[in-house]
Amino acid sequence: MTWGFVTCGPNEALVVSGCCYMKPLLVPGGRAFVWPSVQRVQRISLNTMTLQVESPCVYTSQGVPISVTGIAQVKIQGQNEDMLLTACEQFLGKPESEIQHIALVTLEGHQRAIMGSMTVEEIYKDRKKFSKQVFEVASSDLVNMGITVVSYTLKDIRDEEVLSPKIFIYVAMFYLHIPLLYLLCFLFAAFFSSFSF
Repeated sequence: MTWGFVTCGPNEALVVSGCCYMKPLLVPGGRAFVWPSVQRVQRISLNTMTLQVESPCVYTSQGVPISVTGIAQVKIQGQNEDMLLTACEQFLGKPESEIQHIALVTLEGHQRAIMGSMTVEEIYKDRKKFSKQVFEVASSDLVNMGITVVSYTLKDIRDEEVLSPKIFIYVAMFYLHIPLLYLLCFLFAAFFSSFSF
């Protein structure tokens, strides 16, 4: 049984509960005295967790299926007592892998929602805008679990339809400014190529 002075590193917090405390004593990166038998000490990780957020084959607002990979860094906020208490209520005693999974599922859901609200050109043209929207929406949700989104970056955008006419048209219009005549020719070619004679 743990008793006496208990210490923890800067990447974790002590949570002391039991006698003398109406609510748990939270000690991020420090030490606390624990009385044997009448008090209990637990630890919660404050490590930064790096998550790869995959959203395969999501339809944009134009109906074009694309896949997006984002990189997010999240952590339990140890310097805000209210957020740390919330995180303890949600995750104390759970492995870090489970915390990562919950954060990942939340981020992936918001990433898909933002993808569905934007066009292909908008995502290609302004990655910062996309990243900012995912960051802000996910942050407002995860903060209710005591988790802070440290950063979010859009890593990769892929077209999942092989030789999809739509994606080529949209990207060409944005980057190359193809004349309307060439664009119409491309549309006709793509249309007739779908028929087998």
